[in-house]
Amino acid sequence: MPCTTILVGKKATYDGSTMIARNDDSPSGGFTPKCMSVVEPKDQPTAYRSVLSHVQVDLCGLTPLRYTCVPNALDNEGIWAAAGINECDVAMTATETITSNPRVLGADPLVELQPAKGNPGDKDYEPEIPGGIGEEDLVTLVLPYIRSAREGVLRLGDLLEEYGTYEMNGVAFSDLDEIWWLETLGGHHWIARRVPDDAYVTMPNQLGIDSFDLSDAEGDQRENLCSKDLRAWMRVNHLNLTIPGAIARSDVFNPRQAFGSASDADHVYNTPRAWAMQRHLNPTTNVWDGPNADYTPESDNIPWSRKPERLLTVEDVKYVLSMHYQGTPYDCYGSMGTEASRGSYRPIGINRNDDMSVLQLRPYAPAGCRGIHWLCLGSNTFNAPVAQYAGVRTVPDYLAQTGEDVTTDSFYWANRLVAALCDPHFNSCIVHVERYQERIVALGHAMIAATDAQAQGADDIVGLLEAANDRMARDVRRETDKLLAEVLYTSSTQMKNAFARSDG
Repeated sequence: MPCTTILVGKKATYDGSTMIARNDDSPSGGFTPKCMSVVEPKDQPTAYRSVLSHVQVDLCGLTPLRYTCVPNALDNEGIWAAAGINECDVAMTATETITSNPRVLGADPLVELQPAKGNPGDKDYEPEIPGGIGEEDLVTLVLPYIRSAREGVLRLGDLLEEYGTYEMNGVAFSDLDEIWWLETLGGHHWIARRVPDDAYVTMPNQLGIDSFDLSDAEGDQRENLCSKDLRAWMRVNHLNLTIPGAIARSDVFNPRQAFGSASDADHVYNTPRAWAMQRHLNPTTNVWDGPNADYTPESDNIPWSRKPERLLTVEDVKYVLSMHYQGTPYDCYGSMGTEASRGSYRPIGINRNDDMSVLQLRPYAPAGCRGIHWLCLGSNTFNAPVAQYAGVRTVPDYLAQTGEDVTTDSFYWANRLVAALCDPHFNSCIVHVERYQERIVALGHAMIAATDAQAQGADDIVGLLEAANDRMARDVRRETDKLLAEVLYTSSTQMKNAFARSDG
């Protein structure tokens, strides 16, 4: 799936929380309705079977935790749980589809479903061979069973080594202290890096880790983890492209060069998004524009992680995951540049955003209240993040009940309508959207502050949080309905068949 991710360490955030966030986008030509859900332990499958790859994973004997997620609203392609927080304050978002290269895929081919040939009983019958695990499956197979971000990496690593995967995946895990980022390499291999506490990471559908310490991964495992035979696999298949002596330590290498890509397609689809995010968050650290730019939208060496120029907020995360190259010649809604430049690079905030989750874990908050699942549905340029406490057993209907039918009773469909009305009349409608976004986020912060205060010593924390989430959903529905009315009126006055003369 085409997606964009940002991860922010606890010393780089405004309040000491960890934040991981990702856009979940549909492929070209399609839109996937999404909803928010809570999965109780009793509802977690014990014998899991993937709809797409037909792989079967035995979960019997494991004790699942309750968790939030953002599954597909329609069940024709499986769960696709996307992102969530479990009751032990561990978060996961999966997956960022990333890139690879022929050397890696030749050394460890992807594990793809091989359909049966012929019919049972025929002389030449060949039974089906299931594929590996993928984005459809990962949150369901991992998040309910982990109690730390590091445990998430290790559990997913074990599953990859046993079952393999049919696609290239980037997966984030966080807890109250750490953030880890895992990237798959071919069918069964993987690496993971701990995100520096004082840094953020940008990931635009490309294998991104640009430095890895094999000695640490095989030893203390402080900042690096990997599949068990990574060193030998790399050596046998001649995968390390780091020039000997170019890096002081021989066990440190560049995975992006070894396992990733630097294609013409990357320079249109992927690297411009990393450039836009870091240009916004570190505007004076580097020269981003002009003939003397340190990095351009097509640079292959944009850092995987860096320290921001100031502490980052939920609003910053939402903004960069909604970007369409504002303030540059590449803005599809802008007036700078030319018609050709304004469509030259793939935006982050795209029409096919299905959902976005900012998963915020706050160590200072009362027990039971630490996880906040900020949820967006629809195109991020025109929506707003709704604050929801994760430590609940139910989800408000407005966020949960997305169906096949278009209706303003659904937050997903309401936002899709707003985006479609705003897009052709962007300059006239965006003022309404900006005011709406400010109101929704302000309501979220106010709800969190008030509920945290009430939670001190409360007897029924879960009931308190569910009531707060319900009030928030009612407020959001009121404001979203108001926004829809405003942009409908503004767009209607600019229809091509408008005429100034009135009857009478």
